[in-house]
Amino acid sequence: MSENSNESGVSKNFITAIIDEDNKTGKYDGRVATRFPPEPNGYLHIGHAKSICLNFGLAYDYNGTCNLRFDDTNPVKENVEYVDSIKEDVHWLGFDWDDRLYYTSNYFEKMYEYAVQLIRDGKAYVDSLSAEEIREYRGTLKEPGKNSPYRERSVEENLDLFRRMREGEFADGEHVLRAKIDMASPNIVLRDPTLYRIRRAHHHRTGDEWCIYPMYDYAHCISDSIEGITHSICTLEFENNRPLYDWTLETLGAYRPQQIEFARLNLSYTVMSKRRLIQLVEEGFVSGWDDPRMPTISGMRRRGYSPAAIRNFCERIGVAKANNMVDFALLEFSVREDLNAHSPRFMGVVNPLKVVIENYPEDQVEEFEFQNNPEDPDAGTRMVPFSREIYIEREDFREEAPKKFFRLAPGREVRLRYAYYVTCTDVIKDDNGEIVELRCTYDPATRGGWSDDGRKVKGTLHWVSTAHAVKAEVRLYDHLFTKENPMDTSDGSDFKDHINADSLKVLEDCYVEPALGDVEPGFRCQFERIGYFCADYDYTKEHPVFNRTATLRDTWKKIEKKQK
Repeated sequence: MSENSNESGVSKNFITAIIDEDNKTGKYDGRVATRFPPEPNGYLHIGHAKSICLNFGLAYDYNGTCNLRFDDTNPVKENVEYVDSIKEDVHWLGFDWDDRLYYTSNYFEKMYEYAVQLIRDGKAYVDSLSAEEIREYRGTLKEPGKNSPYRERSVEENLDLFRRMREGEFADGEHVLRAKIDMASPNIVLRDPTLYRIRRAHHHRTGDEWCIYPMYDYAHCISDSIEGITHSICTLEFENNRPLYDWTLETLGAYRPQQIEFARLNLSYTVMSKRRLIQLVEEGFVSGWDDPRMPTISGMRRRGYSPAAIRNFCERIGVAKANNMVDFALLEFSVREDLNAHSPRFMGVVNPLKVVIENYPEDQVEEFEFQNNPEDPDAGTRMVPFSREIYIEREDFREEAPKKFFRLAPGREVRLRYAYYVTCTDVIKDDNGEIVELRCTYDPATRGGWSDDGRKVKGTLHWVSTAHAVKAEVRLYDHLFTKENPMDTSDGSDFKDHINADSLKVLEDCYVEPALGDVEPGFRCQFERIGYFCADYDYTKEHPVFNRTATLRDTWKKIEKKQK
Protein backbone atom coordinates (compact mmCIF):
# COMPACT_ATOMS: atom_id res chain seq x y z
CA MET A 1 0.00 0.00 0.00
CA SER A 2 1.42 3.41 -0.93
CA GLU A 3 1.46 6.25 1.56
CA ASN A 4 -1.28 7.99 -0.43
CA SER A 5 -3.68 5.07 -0.37
CA ASN A 6 -6.18 4.39 2.37
CA GLU A 7 -7.29 0.83 2.99
CA SER A 8 -8.88 1.31 6.37
CA GLY A 9 -11.97 3.04 7.64
CA VAL A 10 -12.79 4.28 11.12
CA SER A 11 -13.02 2.71 14.56
CA LYS A 12 -16.43 2.05 16.08
CA ASN A 13 -18.04 5.16 17.55
CA PHE A 14 -21.45 6.67 18.19
CA ILE A 15 -21.87 7.44 14.47
CA THR A 16 -21.17 3.87 13.40
CA ALA A 17 -23.66 2.76 16.07
CA ILE A 18 -26.32 4.95 14.42
CA ILE A 19 -25.47 3.58 10.98
CA ASP A 20 -25.51 0.00 12.26
CA GLU A 21 -28.98 0.53 13.70
CA ASP A 22 -30.20 2.16 10.47
CA ASN A 23 -28.90 -0.77 8.45
CA LYS A 24 -30.55 -3.18 10.88
CA THR A 25 -33.94 -1.50 10.48
CA GLY A 26 -33.52 -0.95 6.74
CA LYS A 27 -33.96 2.82 7.13
CA TYR A 28 -32.05 3.61 3.94
CA ASP A 29 -32.31 0.15 2.37
CA GLY A 30 -28.84 -0.65 3.66
CA ARG A 31 -27.25 2.25 1.80
CA VAL A 32 -24.53 4.44 3.32
CA ALA A 33 -23.84 7.63 1.39
CA THR A 34 -21.78 10.43 2.95
CA ARG A 35 -20.23 13.61 1.62
CA PHE A 36 -17.43 16.05 2.34
CA PRO A 37 -18.79 19.55 1.58
CA PRO A 38 -16.05 22.22 1.89
CA GLU A 39 -16.56 25.87 1.07
CA PRO A 40 -13.99 26.91 -1.57
CA ASN A 41 -13.00 30.05 0.35
CA GLY A 42 -9.68 28.91 1.84
CA TYR A 43 -7.27 26.03 2.17
CA LEU A 44 -8.17 22.90 4.11
CA HIS A 45 -6.64 22.40 7.57
CA ILE A 46 -6.10 19.47 9.93
CA GLY A 47 -9.67 19.85 11.23
CA HIS A 48 -10.96 19.23 7.71
CA ALA A 49 -8.66 16.21 7.51
CA LYS A 50 -10.57 14.70 10.44
CA SER A 51 -13.85 15.17 8.56
CA ILE A 52 -12.38 13.80 5.33
CA CYS A 53 -11.09 10.69 7.09
CA LEU A 54 -14.43 10.20 8.85
CA ASN A 55 -16.69 10.62 5.82
CA PHE A 56 -14.57 8.69 3.33
CA GLY A 57 -13.69 6.12 6.01
CA LEU A 58 -17.36 5.41 6.77
CA ALA A 59 -18.06 4.97 3.06
CA TYR A 60 -15.18 2.50 2.86
CA ASP A 61 -16.30 0.54 5.92
CA TYR A 62 -19.89 0.18 4.76
CA ASN A 63 -19.20 -0.34 1.05
CA GLY A 64 -20.91 2.97 0.45
CA THR A 65 -20.06 6.20 -1.33
CA CYS A 66 -18.67 9.57 -0.35
CA ASN A 67 -19.19 12.63 -2.53
CA LEU A 68 -16.92 15.64 -2.76
CA ARG A 69 -19.23 18.63 -2.97
CA PHE A 70 -18.16 22.25 -3.06
CA ASP A 71 -20.55 24.52 -1.16
CA ASP A 72 -20.08 27.44 -3.54
CA THR A 73 -22.91 29.69 -2.37
CA ASN A 74 -20.84 32.78 -1.51
CA PRO A 75 -19.07 34.01 -4.66
CA VAL A 76 -17.51 36.98 -2.85
CA LYS A 77 -15.03 34.73 -1.03
CA GLU A 78 -14.63 31.82 -3.45
CA ASN A 79 -12.26 31.13 -6.32
CA VAL A 80 -10.83 28.31 -8.44
CA GLU A 81 -7.51 28.35 -6.55
CA TYR A 82 -9.27 27.03 -3.46
CA VAL A 83 -11.22 24.45 -5.46
CA ASP A 84 -8.02 23.06 -6.98
CA SER A 85 -6.19 23.03 -3.65
CA ILE A 86 -9.03 21.16 -1.93
CA LYS A 87 -9.12 18.48 -4.61
CA GLU A 88 -5.34 18.10 -4.35
CA ASP A 89 -5.48 17.79 -0.56
CA VAL A 90 -8.23 15.15 -0.55
CA HIS A 91 -6.36 13.07 -3.13
CA TRP A 92 -3.07 13.50 -1.27
CA LEU A 93 -4.66 12.21 1.94
CA GLY A 94 -5.45 9.01 0.05
CA PHE A 95 -9.13 9.37 -0.83
CA ASP A 96 -11.02 9.44 -4.12
CA TRP A 97 -14.53 10.58 -4.94
CA ASP A 98 -14.50 8.69 -8.28
CA ASP A 99 -17.14 10.35 -10.49
CA ARG A 100 -18.95 12.00 -7.58
CA LEU A 101 -17.60 15.56 -7.79
CA TYR A 102 -20.45 18.01 -7.25
CA TYR A 103 -21.06 21.70 -6.69
CA THR A 104 -23.96 23.26 -4.84
CA SER A 105 -24.22 25.62 -7.82
CA ASN A 106 -25.30 22.58 -9.86
CA TYR A 107 -28.58 22.80 -7.97
CA PHE A 108 -29.24 26.56 -8.03
CA GLU A 109 -32.21 26.23 -10.39
CA LYS A 110 -33.79 23.44 -8.35
CA MET A 111 -33.28 25.43 -5.14
CA TYR A 112 -34.99 28.40 -6.73
CA GLU A 113 -37.93 26.18 -7.68
CA TYR A 114 -38.11 24.85 -4.13
CA ALA A 115 -38.11 28.43 -2.81
CA VAL A 116 -41.04 29.26 -5.09
CA GLN A 117 -42.80 26.18 -3.71
CA LEU A 118 -42.28 27.41 -0.14
CA ILE A 119 -43.74 30.81 -1.09
CA ARG A 120 -46.77 29.20 -2.76
CA ASP A 121 -47.32 27.08 0.35
CA GLY A 122 -47.16 30.14 2.60
CA LYS A 123 -43.91 28.96 4.16
CA ALA A 124 -41.62 31.75 2.93
CA TYR A 125 -41.87 35.49 2.33
CA VAL A 126 -39.82 38.38 0.98
CA ASP A 127 -38.69 40.65 3.80
CA SER A 128 -37.64 44.25 3.22
CA LEU A 129 -36.15 44.93 6.64
CA SER A 130 -32.48 45.88 6.69
CA ALA A 131 -29.93 43.38 8.02
CA GLU A 132 -29.67 45.40 11.24
CA GLU A 133 -33.46 45.49 11.66
CA ILE A 134 -33.69 41.73 11.11
CA ARG A 135 -31.18 41.24 13.93
CA GLU A 136 -33.22 43.52 16.21
CA TYR A 137 -36.47 41.72 15.40
CA ARG A 138 -34.92 38.30 16.01
CA GLY A 139 -34.89 38.71 19.79
CA THR A 140 -32.44 37.10 22.19
CA LEU A 141 -31.92 33.81 23.98
CA LYS A 142 -34.17 35.12 26.77
CA GLU A 143 -36.69 37.11 24.73
CA PRO A 144 -38.77 35.98 21.74
CA GLY A 145 -38.50 37.72 18.41
CA LYS A 146 -41.23 39.75 16.79
CA ASN A 147 -42.78 39.42 13.37
CA SER A 148 -41.54 41.53 10.50
CA PRO A 149 -44.12 44.00 9.19
CA TYR A 150 -43.63 42.31 5.80
CA ARG A 151 -44.34 38.79 7.12
CA GLU A 152 -47.94 38.77 5.95
CA ARG A 153 -47.37 39.82 2.36
CA SER A 154 -49.61 37.90 -0.02
CA VAL A 155 -48.33 34.88 -1.91
CA GLU A 156 -48.71 36.80 -5.17
CA GLU A 157 -46.67 39.76 -3.92
CA ASN A 158 -43.96 37.47 -2.56
CA LEU A 159 -43.75 35.55 -5.83
CA ASP A 160 -43.50 38.79 -7.78
CA LEU A 161 -40.81 40.26 -5.50
CA PHE A 162 -38.77 37.04 -5.49
CA ARG A 163 -38.90 36.85 -9.30
CA ARG A 164 -37.74 40.45 -9.53
CA MET A 165 -34.97 39.75 -7.01
CA ARG A 166 -33.68 37.06 -9.36
CA GLU A 167 -33.96 39.35 -12.37
CA GLY A 168 -31.69 41.90 -10.69
CA GLU A 169 -34.22 44.64 -10.18
CA PHE A 170 -33.16 45.38 -6.59
CA ALA A 171 -29.95 46.44 -4.90
CA ASP A 172 -27.90 44.21 -2.65
CA GLY A 173 -29.53 44.03 0.78
CA GLU A 174 -32.81 45.59 -0.35
CA HIS A 175 -34.77 42.36 0.15
CA VAL A 176 -34.20 38.82 1.44
CA LEU A 177 -36.31 35.69 1.28
CA ARG A 178 -37.08 34.26 4.72
CA ALA A 179 -38.68 31.03 5.89
CA LYS A 180 -41.93 31.54 7.81
CA ILE A 181 -41.53 29.33 10.87
CA ASP A 182 -41.85 30.77 14.40
CA MET A 183 -40.44 34.06 15.68
CA ALA A 184 -41.07 32.89 19.25
CA SER A 185 -39.20 29.62 18.90
CA PRO A 186 -36.73 28.92 21.75
CA ASN A 187 -34.29 27.96 18.99
CA ILE A 188 -33.20 31.25 17.43
CA VAL A 189 -32.25 29.42 14.22
CA LEU A 190 -35.96 28.79 13.61
CA ARG A 191 -36.96 32.44 13.94
CA ASP A 192 -37.70 32.96 10.26
CA PRO A 193 -34.17 32.29 8.96
CA THR A 194 -32.97 33.92 5.77
CA LEU A 195 -33.03 31.58 2.76
CA TYR A 196 -31.85 33.91 -0.05
CA ARG A 197 -30.00 37.20 -0.26
CA ILE A 198 -29.17 39.52 -3.16
CA ARG A 199 -25.47 39.53 -3.93
CA ARG A 200 -24.07 40.87 -7.18
CA ALA A 201 -20.78 39.04 -7.49
CA HIS A 202 -19.17 37.03 -10.26
CA HIS A 203 -19.40 33.32 -9.50
CA HIS A 204 -16.42 31.13 -10.42
CA ARG A 205 -18.73 28.61 -12.15
CA THR A 206 -22.02 30.30 -13.04
CA GLY A 207 -20.52 33.68 -13.92
CA ASP A 208 -23.14 36.44 -13.73
CA GLU A 209 -26.15 34.20 -14.27
CA TRP A 210 -27.36 34.67 -10.70
CA CYS A 211 -27.58 37.71 -8.45
CA ILE A 212 -29.41 35.93 -5.64
CA TYR A 213 -27.70 33.16 -3.70
CA PRO A 214 -29.06 30.61 -1.20
CA MET A 215 -27.87 30.62 2.39
CA TYR A 216 -25.83 27.65 3.58
CA ASP A 217 -28.52 26.16 5.85
CA TYR A 218 -30.99 26.11 2.96
CA ALA A 219 -28.57 24.92 0.29
CA HIS A 220 -26.86 22.28 2.44
CA CYS A 221 -29.91 20.15 3.19
CA ILE A 222 -31.29 20.36 -0.36
CA SER A 223 -27.93 19.34 -1.82
CA ASP A 224 -27.82 16.36 0.55
CA SER A 225 -31.35 15.42 -0.49
CA ILE A 226 -30.70 15.68 -4.22
CA GLU A 227 -27.56 13.54 -3.94
CA GLY A 228 -29.30 10.87 -1.89
CA ILE A 229 -27.01 11.27 1.10
CA THR A 230 -28.02 8.99 3.99
CA HIS A 231 -25.95 10.38 6.87
CA SER A 232 -25.08 14.07 6.75
CA ILE A 233 -22.19 14.38 9.18
CA CYS A 234 -21.44 17.87 10.53
CA THR A 235 -19.50 19.42 13.38
CA LEU A 236 -21.19 20.40 16.63
CA GLU A 237 -21.77 24.05 15.76
CA PHE A 238 -24.53 22.84 13.40
CA GLU A 239 -26.44 20.99 16.11
CA ASN A 240 -28.87 23.88 16.65
CA ASN A 241 -29.35 24.07 12.89
CA ARG A 242 -30.56 20.48 12.57
CA PRO A 243 -34.23 21.43 13.20
CA LEU A 244 -34.01 23.82 10.23
CA TYR A 245 -32.42 21.07 8.11
CA ASP A 246 -35.33 18.79 8.95
CA TRP A 247 -38.01 21.51 8.63
CA THR A 248 -36.87 22.50 5.15
CA LEU A 249 -36.92 19.01 3.69
CA GLU A 250 -40.12 17.95 5.48
CA THR A 251 -41.91 21.11 4.38
CA LEU A 252 -40.81 20.55 0.79
CA GLY A 253 -41.80 16.89 0.94
CA ALA A 254 -38.28 15.97 -0.17
CA TYR A 255 -36.14 12.97 0.70
CA ARG A 256 -34.53 13.60 4.12
CA PRO A 257 -31.09 12.34 5.18
CA GLN A 258 -30.14 12.23 8.87
CA GLN A 259 -27.86 14.98 10.14
CA ILE A 260 -25.39 13.82 12.81
CA GLU A 261 -23.01 16.14 14.67
CA PHE A 262 -19.57 15.34 16.05
CA ALA A 263 -16.94 17.37 17.89
CA ARG A 264 -14.63 19.41 15.72
CA LEU A 265 -10.87 19.19 16.19
CA ASN A 266 -9.23 21.75 18.46
CA LEU A 267 -5.43 21.48 18.52
CA SER A 268 -3.19 23.12 21.11
CA TYR A 269 -0.90 25.99 20.05
CA THR A 270 -2.99 26.34 16.89
CA VAL A 271 -5.90 28.31 15.46
CA MET A 272 -8.41 26.59 13.20
CA SER A 273 -10.70 29.46 12.32
CA LYS A 274 -10.50 30.08 8.59
CA ARG A 275 -10.99 33.79 9.24
CA ARG A 276 -8.00 33.84 11.61
CA LEU A 277 -5.88 31.83 9.18
CA ILE A 278 -6.70 34.33 6.43
CA GLN A 279 -5.53 37.10 8.77
CA LEU A 280 -2.22 35.33 9.34
CA VAL A 281 -1.68 35.06 5.59
CA GLU A 282 -2.89 38.51 4.56
CA GLU A 283 -1.10 40.33 7.39
CA GLY A 284 2.22 38.62 6.67
CA PHE A 285 2.64 36.60 9.86
CA VAL A 286 3.30 33.56 7.65
CA SER A 287 4.58 33.25 4.10
CA GLY A 288 1.34 31.78 2.72
CA TRP A 289 -1.28 29.07 3.08
CA ASP A 290 1.40 26.41 2.70
CA ASP A 291 3.76 27.88 5.30
CA PRO A 292 4.99 24.83 7.28
CA ARG A 293 3.85 26.47 10.53
CA MET A 294 0.24 26.59 9.34
CA PRO A 295 -2.24 23.85 10.33
CA THR A 296 -3.31 23.62 6.68
CA ILE A 297 -2.93 20.30 4.90
CA SER A 298 -0.73 22.01 2.31
CA GLY A 299 1.42 23.48 5.09
CA MET A 300 1.80 20.11 6.78
CA ARG A 301 2.64 18.51 3.44
CA ARG A 302 5.38 21.09 2.87
CA ARG A 303 6.68 20.56 6.39
CA GLY A 304 7.07 16.86 5.65
CA TYR A 305 4.04 15.24 7.29
CA SER A 306 2.94 12.10 5.46
CA PRO A 307 -0.69 11.30 4.53
CA ALA A 308 -0.50 8.13 6.63
CA ALA A 309 0.64 10.10 9.70
CA ILE A 310 -2.33 12.47 9.43
CA ARG A 311 -4.76 9.59 8.89
CA ASN A 312 -3.32 7.74 11.90
CA PHE A 313 -3.65 10.88 14.02
CA CYS A 314 -7.30 11.29 13.02
CA GLU A 315 -7.90 7.65 13.92
CA ARG A 316 -6.20 8.08 17.31
CA ILE A 317 -8.23 11.09 18.40
CA GLY A 318 -11.45 9.29 17.50
CA VAL A 319 -14.94 10.72 17.11
CA ALA A 320 -16.62 12.32 20.10
CA LYS A 321 -19.78 14.26 20.93
CA ALA A 322 -18.12 16.87 23.15
CA ASN A 323 -15.53 19.46 22.14
CA ASN A 324 -12.08 19.14 23.68
CA MET A 325 -8.50 20.28 23.13
CA VAL A 326 -6.10 17.74 21.58
CA ASP A 327 -2.42 18.10 22.49
CA PHE A 328 -0.23 18.95 19.50
CA ALA A 329 2.24 16.39 20.90
CA LEU A 330 -0.15 13.62 19.83
CA LEU A 331 0.04 14.81 16.23
CA GLU A 332 3.83 14.90 16.44
CA PHE A 333 3.82 11.40 17.92
CA SER A 334 1.85 10.13 14.92
CA VAL A 335 4.24 11.90 12.56
CA ARG A 336 7.35 10.47 14.27
CA GLU A 337 5.87 6.98 14.37
CA ASP A 338 5.23 6.96 10.63
CA LEU A 339 8.47 8.65 9.61
CA ASN A 340 10.52 6.39 11.87
CA ALA A 341 9.18 3.37 10.02
CA HIS A 342 9.50 4.74 6.50
CA SER A 343 12.12 7.49 6.35
CA PRO A 344 15.66 6.76 5.14
CA ARG A 345 18.47 7.91 7.44
CA PHE A 346 21.11 10.40 6.41
CA MET A 347 23.70 12.48 8.19
CA GLY A 348 23.41 16.22 8.36
CA VAL A 349 25.14 18.75 10.61
CA VAL A 350 23.08 21.86 11.33
CA ASN A 351 25.56 23.66 13.62
CA PRO A 352 28.94 22.52 12.32
CA LEU A 353 32.24 22.31 14.19
CA LYS A 354 35.27 21.30 12.15
CA VAL A 355 37.36 18.33 13.29
CA VAL A 356 40.82 17.52 11.92
CA ILE A 357 41.97 13.91 12.48
CA GLU A 358 45.68 14.54 12.62
CA ASN A 359 46.97 10.96 12.24
CA TYR A 360 44.65 10.16 9.32
CA PRO A 361 46.36 10.24 5.88
CA GLU A 362 45.77 13.63 4.23
CA ASP A 363 44.86 12.37 0.77
CA GLN A 364 42.95 9.28 1.84
CA VAL A 365 39.22 8.84 1.29
CA GLU A 366 37.31 5.81 2.48
CA GLU A 367 33.70 4.79 2.10
CA PHE A 368 31.59 3.23 4.83
CA GLU A 369 28.40 1.27 4.36
CA PHE A 370 25.38 2.73 6.13
CA GLN A 371 21.94 1.25 6.65
CA ASN A 372 19.28 3.34 4.98
CA ASN A 373 16.68 2.46 7.62
CA PRO A 374 17.27 0.09 10.54
CA GLU A 375 13.48 -0.27 10.85
CA ASP A 376 13.27 -1.61 7.30
CA PRO A 377 15.86 -4.24 6.23
CA ASP A 378 14.59 -4.02 2.65
CA ALA A 379 15.60 -0.34 2.46
CA GLY A 380 19.17 -1.40 1.66
CA THR A 381 22.42 0.42 2.28
CA ARG A 382 24.48 3.28 0.87
CA MET A 383 28.16 4.24 0.82
CA VAL A 384 29.25 7.42 2.63
CA PRO A 385 32.71 9.02 2.09
CA PHE A 386 35.08 9.72 5.00
CA SER A 387 38.23 11.85 5.05
CA ARG A 388 40.74 13.53 7.34
CA GLU A 389 38.56 16.57 7.98
CA ILE A 390 34.95 16.26 9.06
CA TYR A 391 32.15 18.31 10.57
CA ILE A 392 30.41 17.27 13.77
CA GLU A 393 27.53 18.92 15.60
CA ARG A 394 28.81 21.75 17.80
CA GLU A 395 26.60 20.65 20.69
CA ASP A 396 28.34 17.25 20.60
CA PHE A 397 31.45 18.81 22.15
CA ARG A 398 31.96 20.31 25.61
CA GLU A 399 35.30 21.64 26.70
CA GLU A 400 34.24 21.00 30.27
CA ALA A 401 31.97 18.00 30.17
CA PRO A 402 29.33 17.80 32.91
CA LYS A 403 28.26 14.54 34.48
CA LYS A 404 26.38 12.19 32.13
CA PHE A 405 27.62 14.04 29.05
CA PHE A 406 29.06 11.15 27.01
CA ARG A 407 29.86 12.99 23.81
CA LEU A 408 33.22 14.44 22.77
CA ALA A 409 35.43 16.29 25.26
CA PRO A 410 39.21 16.84 25.64
CA GLY A 411 40.92 13.48 26.17
CA ARG A 412 37.69 11.53 25.62
CA GLU A 413 37.19 8.82 23.01
CA VAL A 414 33.94 8.55 21.06
CA ARG A 415 32.68 6.61 18.07
CA LEU A 416 32.11 8.26 14.70
CA ARG A 417 29.08 6.44 13.37
CA TYR A 418 30.08 3.45 11.18
CA ALA A 419 33.65 4.86 10.93
CA TYR A 420 36.27 4.95 13.71
CA TYR A 421 36.91 5.74 17.34
CA VAL A 422 38.46 9.20 17.74
CA THR A 423 39.95 11.01 20.74
CA CYS A 424 40.03 14.80 21.17
CA THR A 425 43.60 16.04 21.65
CA ASP A 426 43.36 19.81 21.20
CA VAL A 427 40.88 22.67 21.02
CA ILE A 428 41.50 25.60 18.64
CA LYS A 429 39.91 28.96 19.44
CA ASP A 430 39.74 32.32 17.68
CA ASP A 431 40.72 35.69 19.15
CA ASN A 432 37.34 35.95 20.90
CA GLY A 433 37.81 32.63 22.65
CA GLU A 434 35.23 30.86 20.46
CA ILE A 435 35.99 27.25 19.56
CA VAL A 436 36.55 27.01 15.81
CA GLU A 437 38.22 23.63 15.39
CA LEU A 438 39.05 20.40 17.19
CA ARG A 439 42.10 18.22 16.73
CA CYS A 440 41.66 14.49 17.17
CA THR A 441 43.41 11.19 16.57
CA TYR A 442 41.80 7.99 15.37
CA ASP A 443 42.40 4.32 16.01
CA PRO A 444 42.76 2.52 12.64
CA ALA A 445 41.90 -0.78 14.36
CA THR A 446 38.35 0.40 15.03
CA ARG A 447 37.22 0.60 11.40
CA GLY A 448 33.46 0.24 11.15
CA GLY A 449 32.97 1.68 14.63
CA TRP A 450 33.91 -1.25 16.86
CA SER A 451 37.03 -2.62 18.53
CA ASP A 452 38.54 -6.12 18.73
CA ASP A 453 39.85 -5.45 22.22
CA GLY A 454 36.31 -5.01 23.49
CA ARG A 455 36.74 -1.52 24.91
CA LYS A 456 33.53 0.42 25.10
CA VAL A 457 32.74 4.01 24.24
CA LYS A 458 29.49 5.58 25.39
CA GLY A 459 29.17 8.31 22.79
CA THR A 460 28.38 7.90 19.08
CA LEU A 461 28.43 11.00 16.87
CA HIS A 462 27.18 11.65 13.37
CA TRP A 463 29.47 13.49 10.95
CA VAL A 464 30.01 14.57 7.35
CA SER A 465 33.27 14.74 5.41
CA THR A 466 34.17 18.38 4.72
CA ALA A 467 35.53 17.51 1.26
CA HIS A 468 32.28 15.86 0.24
CA ALA A 469 29.66 17.71 2.27
CA VAL A 470 26.87 19.62 0.54
CA LYS A 471 26.08 23.03 1.98
CA ALA A 472 22.40 23.43 2.75
CA GLU A 473 19.87 25.80 4.28
CA VAL A 474 17.88 24.31 7.14
CA ARG A 475 14.64 25.80 8.45
CA LEU A 476 13.73 24.89 12.01
CA TYR A 477 10.02 25.19 12.76
CA ASP A 478 8.27 25.39 16.11
CA HIS A 479 4.74 26.17 17.32
CA LEU A 480 3.33 29.29 15.68
CA PHE A 481 1.84 30.35 19.03
CA THR A 482 3.29 30.47 22.53
CA LYS A 483 -0.09 30.00 24.22
CA GLU A 484 -1.73 26.58 24.38
CA ASN A 485 -5.09 28.07 23.40
CA PRO A 486 -4.42 31.25 21.39
CA MET A 487 -8.17 31.82 21.09
CA ASP A 488 -8.50 32.26 24.84
CA THR A 489 -8.68 36.04 24.93
CA SER A 490 -10.28 36.32 28.37
CA ASP A 491 -7.33 38.47 29.46
CA GLY A 492 -8.18 41.03 26.77
CA SER A 493 -5.43 39.94 24.40
CA ASP A 494 -5.73 39.27 20.68
CA PHE A 495 -4.79 35.86 19.32
CA LYS A 496 -1.99 37.49 17.32
CA ASP A 497 -0.42 38.72 20.57
CA HIS A 498 0.64 35.14 21.21
CA ILE A 499 2.52 34.54 17.97
CA ASN A 500 5.87 32.85 18.64
CA ALA A 501 8.68 35.10 17.42
CA ASP A 502 10.96 32.04 17.35
CA SER A 503 8.63 29.80 15.36
CA LEU A 504 11.09 29.85 12.45
CA LYS A 505 14.88 29.82 12.59
CA VAL A 506 16.83 29.72 9.35
CA LEU A 507 20.30 28.15 9.47
CA GLU A 508 22.31 28.84 6.32
CA ASP A 509 25.66 27.16 7.02
CA CYS A 510 24.60 23.54 7.43
CA TYR A 511 26.19 20.53 5.79
CA VAL A 512 24.65 17.26 4.65
CA GLU A 513 26.09 14.10 3.16
CA PRO A 514 26.44 13.98 -0.68
CA ALA A 515 23.33 11.87 -1.30
CA LEU A 516 21.13 14.72 -0.07
CA GLY A 517 22.50 17.06 -2.71
CA ASP A 518 20.31 15.54 -5.40
CA VAL A 519 16.79 14.80 -4.14
CA GLU A 520 13.36 16.01 -5.18
CA PRO A 521 11.34 18.62 -3.27
CA GLY A 522 9.10 16.78 -0.83
CA PHE A 523 11.69 14.08 -0.11
CA ARG A 524 11.39 13.03 3.54
CA CYS A 525 14.23 11.64 5.63
CA GLN A 526 15.78 11.57 9.08
CA PHE A 527 18.94 13.49 9.89
CA GLU A 528 20.44 10.99 12.30
CA ARG A 529 20.29 12.08 15.92
CA ILE A 530 18.66 15.42 15.00
CA GLY A 531 15.18 14.96 13.62
CA TYR A 532 12.99 14.37 10.60
CA PHE A 533 13.40 16.68 7.62
CA CYS A 534 11.82 17.31 4.24
CA ALA A 535 13.25 18.90 1.12
CA ASP A 536 11.39 22.19 0.70
CA TYR A 537 9.70 23.39 -2.49
CA ASP A 538 12.55 25.95 -2.68
CA TYR A 539 15.10 23.12 -2.91
CA THR A 540 17.48 23.14 -5.89
CA LYS A 541 20.75 21.30 -6.48
CA GLU A 542 22.49 24.64 -6.31
CA HIS A 543 20.79 25.57 -3.05
CA PRO A 544 19.37 22.63 -1.08
CA VAL A 545 16.75 23.62 1.51
CA PHE A 546 15.39 21.33 4.21
CA ASN A 547 12.47 21.87 6.60
CA ARG A 548 12.51 20.25 10.00
CA THR A 549 9.37 18.16 10.25
CA ALA A 550 9.76 17.02 13.84
CA THR A 551 12.52 16.66 16.40
CA LEU A 552 13.78 13.40 17.83
CA ARG A 553 13.54 12.77 21.54
CA ASP A 554 16.75 14.16 23.01
CA THR A 555 17.67 12.38 26.25
CA TRP A 556 20.50 14.76 27.04
CA LYS A 557 18.38 17.87 26.71
CA LYS A 558 15.88 16.41 29.17
CA ILE A 559 18.68 15.64 31.63
CA GLU A 560 20.26 19.08 31.20
CA LYS A 561 16.93 20.84 31.65
CA LYS A 562 16.27 18.81 34.79
CA GLN A 563 19.72 19.66 36.20
CA LYS A 564 19.18 23.37 35.59
